[in-house]
Amino acid sequence: MATATVASDLAKLLADGENTIIKGWLTALQKTGDGRISTQEVESQARDLLRALTKAVSDGATDVESHSFNDVRAILEGFSRSRALQGFSPSETATFVFSIKEPLFEQIRSKIKNAETIAEQTWAVTQLIDKLGLFTIEAFQRTREELIARQREEIEELSTPVVKLWDGVLALPLIGTLDSARTQVVMQNLLESIVREGAEIAILDITGVPTVDTLVAQHLLKTISAARLMGADCIISGIRPQIAQTIVQLGVQLNVVSKATLADAFAMALTRTGRKVTRIKTQASNGGTAPPAAE
Repeated sequence: MATATVASDLAKLLADGENTIIKGWLTALQKTGDGRISTQEVESQARDLLRALTKAVSDGATDVESHSFNDVRAILEGFSRSRALQGFSPSETATFVFSIKEPLFEQIRSKIKNAETIAEQTWAVTQLIDKLGLFTIEAFQRTREELIARQREEIEELSTPVVKLWDGVLALPLIGTLDSARTQVVMQNLLESIVREGAEIAILDITGVPTVDTLVAQHLLKTISAARLMGADCIISGIRPQIAQTIVQLGVQLNVVSKATLADAFAMALTRTGRKVTRIKTQASNGGTAPPAAE
């Protein structure tokens, strides 16, 4: 039987048995439902998809990539995106599509008497629904990847804060591994802060960086060079003994002043900017000594 004829017969089956198919579809979905989506919403989604599918095959098309399936693909894209954002798994999302198979097969067996035609329609439906299910999974995966990428960007933004320690002195505490993408975020945040604050000194604290290899060192050097171009000197703090040994063994030349702790780096930054920390001689109200102050 020609593809167009199979599609035309399938369209008639879908149109004539819409309510029956929807009822069977919902029954199948209820067996796997978890209550996160109301029955009314599921029925609305199922009916919209079934009607779009009926319209597509009524044009004689069975290729899900064809123009006739534009509405079907759009519905599945939106459906997959919403399910991904709601925390559904790929299998839970695809089940929505695959669950239509059983009521469709029942409709074919009840309306068609010729065994050969039943076999042809069953095979056509199987291929069609399988392709739609795969399309749904792919759309779901794209949304998840976009979501993960966006969350990673947000985490990188939050994990690279530039802190103003004093007038003209900034600190950038780095936590985790530096890669090319994160270095770009670090560099952008630091340069914008240097311009905004008119900073003379930028302290890069790498206490939270687990290891420093050649690649990480290169990323640090790029950040330092960019800061210098903006008129700010850099100090690196938080170099632990193990990291110091690694840098020496790698033969990496950082060519920048380094201090063991952020406090030491801050003290040097104050000195470079013509300030010093002194202890106030007056007694505090409770009889103790007042905390030190920077001049």
